[in-house]
Amino acid sequence: MAAALAGGAVQAAEQLEPNVEAGEAKVNGICMACHGPQGNSIVTTWPKLAGQHEEYIKKQLADFKAGNRYNVQMTPMAMPLTEQEVVDVAAYLSTQTQTGGQADPEAVKLGEKIYRAGNPETGVPACSGCHGPAGMGQGLSKFPRLSGQHADYVKQTLGLFRDQERENDPNGMMRGVASKMTDAEMAAVSQYVQGLGN
Repeated sequence: MAAALAGGAVQAAEQLEPNVEAGEAKVNGICMACHGPQGNSIVTTWPKLAGQHEEYIKKQLADFKAGNRYNVQMTPMAMPLTEQEVVDVAAYLSTQTQTGGQADPEAVKLGEKIYRAGNPETGVPACSGCHGPAGMGQGLSKFPRLSGQHADYVKQTLGLFRDQERENDPNGMMRGVASKMTDAEMAAVSQYVQGLGN
């Protein structure tokens, strides 16, 4: 039922015209406290939303509102948003420039290997298959941009998928991937994507 509600909300939101100025006001009024100026979070456990795909942001906000994704801080923030506000916020954030990041040089070799080729021995697929060779994701498929994202946030998210604490991935794709990854692989690929694009 919750999945149907979220799907309906995303579908309805796609029919609304975005107001980027209204989105900017909302982001600078509320979202900035955690996600930083123009969506560039300073706290590494909170995601950077600047430059993220509009469709992905709308899906995540709809999932928070429908109960398909839960976070103790984010869920109460998303719940009161109207469909128009979701569209406006997503439109604004998607047009912002992400600040990027630097990878830990010690982790890059393993991280790049997992990202580009996966681990055939354990069945971990290449991250680039869905998120693209440069980590820019695929907007229409709602696969998020990973390039430049905080390593701490990516590693935390992979852990949530592995532990089945986050379940809003299509067909359990990320849960399946994360369940086969070691802690070292998660840490390395997280560092690698943090440095992509720089």
